[in-house]
Amino acid sequence: MVWKLPTSGPWRVLFDYSQIIVGSLLVAAGTNWFFVPNKVVAGGVTGISILLHYAFNTPVGLVAFLFNIPLLAIGWRWAGGARFFVRTLVAVAVMSAAIDLSAPYLTAFTSDRLLIICYGGLLDGLGIGLVFRGRGTTGGTDVIARVANRYLGLGLGQTILAINVLIFAAAAFQFGAEPVMVALALAWVSAKVLDTVQAGLSASRQAFIITTQPDAVRDTIFTHLNRGVTILEARGGYTDTRRPVLYVVISSFEVRRLKMRVAQTDPDAFVTISSAQEVLGEGFAPQIAEA
Repeated sequence: MVWKLPTSGPWRVLFDYSQIIVGSLLVAAGTNWFFVPNKVVAGGVTGISILLHYAFNTPVGLVAFLFNIPLLAIGWRWAGGARFFVRTLVAVAVMSAAIDLSAPYLTAFTSDRLLIICYGGLLDGLGIGLVFRGRGTTGGTDVIARVANRYLGLGLGQTILAINVLIFAAAAFQFGAEPVMVALALAWVSAKVLDTVQAGLSASRQAFIITTQPDAVRDTIFTHLNRGVTILEARGGYTDTRRPVLYVVISSFEVRRLKMRVAQTDPDAFVTISSAQEVLGEGFAPQIAEA
């Protein structure tokens, strides 16, 4: 029996909350391992909490939770209603508690700036991305980013990066230029990882095939790759000749086989192959229904 990703119902809800909790723990681990001990402002509410921690010795997690209370109200009103509020509350509560409770045990992992940027950004972006995939946020600027994404179509990672630049400017007055430069580079890595987690690591490719033997090429794809083919009607821009274009989505491991089979069937075929960011449906990832 092959286990498949749940797409709806209670199992989907459980899977979403699992992603939210794991993601929140990853963000907390990155905060204690890389950000707080090295005076690196992570950005957002957590970054503000780190600034206050060094100024007044306040607990990072508790302050982050208190700052998130009004933002949770904004999320309830404009970013998804009650379900969004509950999931974000879970993420914020888990992350805040984990930061303070694990602080005595998750001490500085390294002081090397390059490692902080790479691994701190990886943990931060991966954690936030998992929370987003569970249809929640870690609060703070994540809520603002989700609202901007929903109503303005702005990328989540890019919005968070833009907001964080303002916070980093304030941090420069307290910690100096070097930690802020590290934080900026780390935020860029985090944003890229976040958007990758959101879009998915695609191992799929899409191919457009222009051929004078469309039926033969279609049949060889059916027979040897067992993939569906969509036939598009096209017209040559120079010759004004009408001819079909075959469109097929395959895995990256099937690219060589596709090129070989098409070349054997029609050596003069024109083929373009590119990455497909995310593929949902029969033969690939399942569609995800709202829970």
